[in-house]
Amino acid sequence: MSAQPSPIIVQVVQQPVESTTVADVLLGALGLTGVMVLAAIVLGALLGGALIGWKHWRARPEDGGTGDSDTIHIV
Repeated sequence: MSAQPSPIIVQVVQQPVESTTVADVLLGALGLTGVMVLAAIVLGALLGGALIGWKHWRARPEDGGTGDSDTIHIV
């Protein structure tokens, strides 16, 4: 009888996981908040400009006259 070879044991070592700190969470939250505020400002400006343009377009007299109506226009 021959002796059996001893088994080979392989130990798999995982890479260390990078820990998340409070500073990382705060910076991420501030960055997301900043993006949302910037998007709100841009969309608000676009909507405001569209509403002002629409109001000016509707207030324009269609017949080219003085626009006899109940509306008082202050120049």
